[in-house]
Amino acid sequence: MTAPLRDMQDAPEWAQLGVVPGAALRAFGMRRSGNHAIADWIMRNAPAGHSVFLNNCKPGKSPLDSFATIEVDGKKQAARRARAHLPGETARLGDGALLLVSYEDLSPADFGPKRQISGEFDSGLFACDVLIYRSFLNWAASLIKKLQGNPGYGAMRRVAIMLNTADRYARMLELVGQAPGNGMVPICYDRWFVDGAYREDVLGQLGLPVKENAIGDVQSYGGGSSFQKDAAAPEELQTGERWRQMADDADFRAFLGIAAREVDLMAQVEAHFPEDAARLSDVLVTSVSEG
Repeated sequence: MTAPLRDMQDAPEWAQLGVVPGAALRAFGMRRSGNHAIADWIMRNAPAGHSVFLNNCKPGKSPLDSFATIEVDGKKQAARRARAHLPGETARLGDGALLLVSYEDLSPADFGPKRQISGEFDSGLFACDVLIYRSFLNWAASLIKKLQGNPGYGAMRRVAIMLNTADRYARMLELVGQAPGNGMVPICYDRWFVDGAYREDVLGQLGLPVKENAIGDVQSYGGGSSFQKDAAAPEELQTGERWRQMADDADFRAFLGIAAREVDLMAQVEAHFPEDAARLSDVLVTSVSEG
């Protein structure tokens, strides 16, 4: 699945990066979908033991100079310094390192030939695109909880952000349903978190060896867990119970009351998370009867 080094070594992009990757992957995920936990796991299974992670790159620009943060072998580096001269951070790794590039809160479906996701960077250098997604209700509950932590956001703005983001979430699920025919590898965070065999299978699809298949440490990106700020170990996280913890929250219920009426969104939720679709139907019935 990964292009051989000899087929990649002459790409001008690698001169800018400072190494010729043994594998290059591009990942997409909505915020609060376990993006960084999964990215950390991917990097821990780098074939040659070395990795470069360019996090939260700007769409429409080359990831090599538009990343928000950078990790080299799992350790954060100074992003401004790295953007100015990437080889200064990466050259010590030598050729063969794993390159992982990530984009947040967008779907590849939003781009096309006239507007490339990675700008002038040759997308053919990526072995595949990774689609990270999470069950609808747990994702929505976690994101709303995160938004509520911003004192500058009122209830209307929070729900507006959720509705706009949910539209992109639906388009992401549509691509998940087309895989693997579209050349993409989906990773469901809910399954990934609880199923070691699932994680092994995904690594095989990515062309990576199984070197360290544990969930890993709780990630600090985005402030960590929206619900459990003090969680030190992944075993402490109740990632599958977020929707229950927000069941009586006014913002959550307001958002669900509208989301349940969105036909395209509901079709995708039904296809991938039928239990969530059934719960959303109950919300719609309740809101109609109360109206």
